[in-house]
Amino acid sequence: MAGLQAGAPTPQSITVHGQSRVLEVGFSDGATFRIPFELMRIYSPSAEVQGHGPGQEVLQTGKRDVELVDLQPVGNYAVQPVFSDGHDSGIFSWDLLYELGANEARLWAEYESRLAAAGVDRDTPMPGKGGGSACGSH
Repeated sequence: MAGLQAGAPTPQSITVHGQSRVLEVGFSDGATFRIPFELMRIYSPSAEVQGHGPGQEVLQTGKRDVELVDLQPVGNYAVQPVFSDGHDSGIFSWDLLYELGANEARLWAEYESRLAAAGVDRDTPMPGKGGGSACGSH
């Protein structure tokens, strides 16, 4: 999922819809997805969210109203968003954007299940940075 798979659909259009907080991506196979910023933020491929290995994922909460303040291209294979909460280290490959769009319902269900298991909801604030992190760069 991290890179561009051979023959995979590529974006033909990318539009940031600030008011509705979605990234609209049209792909070469005709698929168009409206990916909520919140979904992008909670499934960011960054080490801050995914950790550095299995079981190190950090459940993201309090991201319902997150906005996309910048979106920069990364070569010919990805974009790097900057979110209003300061998160800017996730690089979203075309494959990942396609997966987020195509599997949005399943990803939301998985997220809601993880929230319930943790005893929190989408709007629970994230713990402060003082709690320590396994990665010294975050």
